[in-house]
Amino acid sequence: MNAFRGDSALSDIELEEKFSQRKLGQSVARRLLPLVAPVRRQIAAVIGIELVQVLAIFARPLLIGLVIDHGLRQGAVDAPLIAWACLGLAATWAVRFGLGGLSQYHSGIAAIRVLNDLRARVFAHVQTLSVGYFDRTKTGRIIARADRDVDTLEPLLIQGPPEFLSAILRLLLSGFLLWLIAPILLAGLALVVLALIAASLAFKRVSQRSWARVAENRSRFTAHLVETVAGVRLIKQSGRDEENLGKYRGLLEDFNRSLIAGNLRSGWFAPFTGLLATTGLALTLIIGGRGVALGTLSLGELTQSLFFVFLFLAPLQEFSDLFERFANGTACAQRIFLLLDTAPEIVDADGAVSLPSVEGAIEFRGVGFGYLPGRPVIRNLDLVIAPGELLAIVGPTGHGKSTLVQLLTRFYDVNEGAVLLDGRDIRTISERSLRNHIGVVLQDNVLFGGSVLDNLRLAKPDASDAELIAAATRIGAHDVLQSLAHGYATQVGPLGGQLSQGQRQLVCLVRAYLADPSVLVLDEATSAIDVSTERRIQQAFRVLSEGRTTLVIAHRLETIRSAHRIAVIEEGEVREIGTHEALIARGGHYAALHDSYEEAAGRESAGAYVATV
Repeated sequence: MNAFRGDSALSDIELEEKFSQRKLGQSVARRLLPLVAPVRRQIAAVIGIELVQVLAIFARPLLIGLVIDHGLRQGAVDAPLIAWACLGLAATWAVRFGLGGLSQYHSGIAAIRVLNDLRARVFAHVQTLSVGYFDRTKTGRIIARADRDVDTLEPLLIQGPPEFLSAILRLLLSGFLLWLIAPILLAGLALVVLALIAASLAFKRVSQRSWARVAENRSRFTAHLVETVAGVRLIKQSGRDEENLGKYRGLLEDFNRSLIAGNLRSGWFAPFTGLLATTGLALTLIIGGRGVALGTLSLGELTQSLFFVFLFLAPLQEFSDLFERFANGTACAQRIFLLLDTAPEIVDADGAVSLPSVEGAIEFRGVGFGYLPGRPVIRNLDLVIAPGELLAIVGPTGHGKSTLVQLLTRFYDVNEGAVLLDGRDIRTISERSLRNHIGVVLQDNVLFGGSVLDNLRLAKPDASDAELIAAATRIGAHDVLQSLAHGYATQVGPLGGQLSQGQRQLVCLVRAYLADPSVLVLDEATSAIDVSTERRIQQAFRVLSEGRTTLVIAHRLETIRSAHRIAVIEEGEVREIGTHEALIARGGHYAALHDSYEEAAGRESAGAYVATV
């Protein structure tokens, strides 16, 4: 990840290619086949049905030719033969309608299973990716991969192959029957087939490139839509509605231009196949008419030949739509596989261990880290935190305080040195075990759709409602949560948007208490909360800190003063560390920061919090 962050010169697709170590134009045929393996029975059923339907189609011209040559002989009418022929024609149409519905049923079942399995696979893979990937990838692009791009594969994987097989069978069988009736008719169509093959190859190359651009531009406006929904409050507050709409319109215009350009480049294929079909029909009439005149063909055989020519030429026109769907599906499949080929950067080392319990001793030993090569954020940092200690981390914005949290939770790996938990390098501990022992409550607290109880239960799935409520009571959040419109059954809304920031913070603190980690990391910053909720949050902090190692990115004077020690981080280094009293007496970096905290706190109406980070 370090090589990507801030690399804005790369386009979105170039970044995706760099993450996955693959090129967009990779062949996907061999990777698509395993997707349909679980539904091979349904696919076989659809293919079998298509075969029966093709045979039913070819029975019609044979029956009609039989009636013309033998049922209507020079003034004599063979009524029984005509009756049987009519029954046969009716049977072919009954087969067509009956099996058509059955084919749709099997293909629909197959499509649902394949697409849902692929969506689940993409979703599962996204959850394995490292945090760095999400720092560099737009949310809308990931959604486009898992939603629209997956949908686009249905014609390619499910509908396309049976239709393509049907077209090929009709082409081959009609060609064989034409050869049996009059080889010269088939020879006349050979030129048509050669022209079609050449045109199809050209169309495939042009169409695939065009649909790749369309898919990319669709991802761009989808990504912008998702970002707008996520940041709607900021957009409204800043009055940037019109500018944001203008950007969205621009992305839509790019999409429309690529769509129109694609249609212009590939729109010639359909009329060209129509021209080939007309040419083939004209050749049949000329050659067949001459054969009837010379007595080498009967009228019934000519009639059959005309049907067979239609059946021979119809697939040529169907190939236009089939190839377009295949090109579109292939372009989307390439993007899905770019995502699936992206490996997580943070993975368990061979022999990584799971720790049943930890004491909570933390050490940053000679740690160096930077998001970009040559631009370190943390420089040769040494810091030791004793089990059960409450350490407050303070310092100016952008000097590495939050980065320490990212390294401790192993969202990123250090470039130099090591981070140790109970004397063990965290890179030798499994990710799941490490994060089970480290609880994090960040400033940007996140809730999921559902009730308050649903969100609390995320930390302890087997807990009863009574246990969850008891935990909220223990840290002093019960009164606030119980006073919600429907108490603990209140729906929190998307990302917790139906609750205030203080209420969301309390829910997250109860969650952390239920998880009972050995190490707790708190970013305690809040804003626009009432005094009563603020006091409850402070009480929750005190309860959560009892008996566990706690790192607090501190913003409140009360929290800073009550810490066992305070570490001042500037330019990615520990400039000072000690108790509040000792650092004030020293009159150095912390004393200056503390004075600015107090000055800012005095300007706040509540006088209880300071915003520095």
